[in-house]
Amino acid sequence: MTHRTLPPLHAVRAFEAAARHLSMTRAAAELNVTPGAISRQIRDLELRLRADLFVRGPTGLALTGAGTVLFDAAKTALDTLAAGIARAQKAPERQIVKLGAYAVFASRWLIPRLPHFYARHPDVDVEIVTIADPLELPPHRCDAVVTVHDGRAMPGFDVVPLVTIEAVPVCAPRLIGPEPFDLRHHRLLHIRLRPDDWRRWLPLAGIDDVDPESGLFFESMALAMDAAAEGLGVALAIRALAETDLAQGRLAIPIPVARRSSRIFALMHDSARARDPGIAALRAWLRDETREDAPGV
Repeated sequence: MTHRTLPPLHAVRAFEAAARHLSMTRAAAELNVTPGAISRQIRDLELRLRADLFVRGPTGLALTGAGTVLFDAAKTALDTLAAGIARAQKAPERQIVKLGAYAVFASRWLIPRLPHFYARHPDVDVEIVTIADPLELPPHRCDAVVTVHDGRAMPGFDVVPLVTIEAVPVCAPRLIGPEPFDLRHHRLLHIRLRPDDWRRWLPLAGIDDVDPESGLFFESMALAMDAAAEGLGVALAIRALAETDLAQGRLAIPIPVARRSSRIFALMHDSARARDPGIAALRAWLRDETREDAPGV
């Protein structure tokens, strides 16, 4: 750490004012002290520097060579300090919100929208903490969490419904031809954390001649969606999390059957912190970004 040997600030201010006015009297009036106090502070400064800063000529005070050097430095330093103080007084207090989220929700839904949040709230920083299993993300781990909620009451926590959970089949658009899509001719792509998805979706679609256990397994929905986009087969994705891929033509829905879950994605936070500026900003923005109404809780 740099150690600076500096004279007292009040002595530097007294000298700078006297040098600017070339008058002890006018410097004293500016700083609201007596001319004698200005003289003493300058004399103390001269003793510390071991150099004269002023000479008294026939027309009044004049700076010595040392005084000229010190005046230039003091004026620059005091102007810089004053500007820094003004900026500090105007600078907004930054809010930091630690937001927990299901990893796929964060990467596929939340992060693509965050620029909208920062455009509206440049003084709030969102620190995202992700987890693979949304059911293992209790709200007390972060300032707030976006998690899967089943509608049960959460005493002490506010629950803000965000996105419904609908499972839809997705695949590479090139796998879809003019004929009706026959799932028997394509590989099923599974997500290990959602092992029952195909078993539940197939009866809803009226398909009983496809083995719901066959196919490839992936550790996350994101990987299964990426595999589907590459033409490896058909994955079951949460529609809200596949919005961007569908809109960009990276994925397509070969069979328009959606299985809606009784659970939803919801923002949860301690009720006592509802008025925290960062949490309130995040809550309002997430509700604005939600594109469809979720069931009430």
